Amino acid sequence: MSAMRVAGFLSTILFVMQTRNAFGEMFTALVDMEGLVSTEYELVKQLNNYIQEEETKLKQLRGYMEEYESMYQEAITDVSKYLANPVNAFLLVKRLTSDWKKIEEVMTQNVGSAFVKNLTQHRTDLRFPSDEDLNGAAVALMRLQDTYKLDTHALANGNLLGKTYSRQLTAGDCWELGRQSYNNGDHYHTVLWMGEALNKFDDESNKTVTRESILEYLAFSTFKQGNVMEALQLTNELLKNVPYHQRALGNKKHYEQVLLDQGEILHNVDTAGLENVIAKPFNTAKLKLKKPNDHLEEREKFEKLCRGERLMSPEMESRLHCRYVTNNNPFFFIQPLKMEVGFLKPLLVIYHEVISDEEIATVKRMAQPRFKRATIRNPKTGELEHANYRISKSAWLKTEEHEHIFKVTRRVGDITGLDMATAEDLQVVNYGIGGHYDPHYDYARGDRLNAFKELGWGNRIATWLFYMSDVEAGGATVFPTVGAALWPRKGSAAFWYNLHPNGDGNELTRHAACPVLTGSKWVSNKWIHEHNQEFRRPCGLKSDAEM
Repeated sequence: MSAMRVAGFLSTILFVMQTRNAFGEMFTALVDMEGLVSTEYELVKQLNNYIQEEETKLKQLRGYMEEYESMYQEAITDVSKYLANPVNAFLLVKRLTSDWKKIEEVMTQNVGSAFVKNLTQHRTDLRFPSDEDLNGAAVALMRLQDTYKLDTHALANGNLLGKTYSRQLTAGDCWELGRQSYNNGDHYHTVLWMGEALNKFDDESNKTVTRESILEYLAFSTFKQGNVMEALQLTNELLKNVPYHQRALGNKKHYEQVLLDQGEILHNVDTAGLENVIAKPFNTAKLKLKKPNDHLEEREKFEKLCRGERLMSPEMESRLHCRYVTNNNPFFFIQPLKMEVGFLKPLLVIYHEVISDEEIATVKRMAQPRFKRATIRNPKTGELEHANYRISKSAWLKTEEHEHIFKVTRRVGDITGLDMATAEDLQVVNYGIGGHYDPHYDYARGDRLNAFKELGWGNRIATWLFYMSDVEAGGATVFPTVGAALWPRKGSAAFWYNLHPNGDGNELTRHAACPVLTGSKWVSNKWIHEHNQEFRRPCGLKSDAEM
């Protein structure tokens, strides 16, 4: 700590004391100066307190620095692998948003204002995640937790599906997850994460959050989930720590009235005297908890398929085979295609080893600078917009932009036998933290029939989907209606027809992209349209019959 700062601090104290006790010419009498000894003692005491405050602050900042350095060293060994873990990705965003704000607060206490100002001036040059990013990362963790039935305690300890992927979350980390859920109106996850924060708080020697902060959120969300008695007990616990907490006092009265109306308590009973022992660890399993309802009819089937649960009958599975095919293309007579059948009606197939590592690298390299958050087409307005049920970034590559794009496009035409002149540009997609796409149709239907009118090519007759990375866990393409799941494997591609041969949409092709649990999922797709396919996929006598 610099002498100038101490001098400035002393000058301030002296100025204050002089203005309060300006006796004047004290040096002329020793008796008057005797009081200066007490003054000096007060100065020493205040200076000591100031130095201790500065040293505590520096120690705190040094701790933050060492933690950030540790995290950086852990990440830099393999950035892709590190960020492929959703917990690591969340913690990185958290460190650069809410955690960094706490550090800024410490720094701006006299010491760091100039540094923070300098950082603020360069925020446009540096990449800082926003509060929206923090919220998105938190929501992604909740999505993964629900989809893959991840235990809150295990997830907080860095365990995913029985493997330890990251360091443990602190009580403050869990509190932040709970707070983000609360801000989203999601009291179910607020209870889970605030409960975990409370348990971790009791075990922490260096506290990362206050007990009252946890109890305030936990009590109210417990009430919102219908657990009134437990909410009252938690509120009483909060009032033990902060007796005049205004919100807690108001909530206590409300909870008591609700319990009175329900006949759970009697008039004139002191609820503070109720048995109020909060079990350690706090067990959310004893509470009535209900997940938020997103009104997605096939949510249960969708999540089961994502977890790898088999919904297909053994009889159907026995009819699915892998085989070599040529698709009547002379080019493949020499080297047949490896085809795996994922389902029969609709026909869902995966072709293996149909895009090379070199081609994948080119596609990724060209797409990355153009990435924008993926959009969906609003069924009512026809406008492209963001949606919380599609979390990814995408870019579009034209066939003529690179030889590799030209070759993979031609290859899709060779394998499918369809005319690629009426196919959309190659869409390249990378899924982020918990990246997913809820069940949807690729073709236009109902009031969206004019969605592709500007192209003039008719509806999307077929979808070709390249898998450009291996995904360690999650990320399957699932078809909830028929119970089929296609799992990503680098170099492979999925293919299916969206329309019946007569041009009607096949509703069995409703599909979804499962959240990526660990790993990074890269895909690229070609949407092929109806026009020019009349003689390549002729219609039979029945709506779903092919010639």
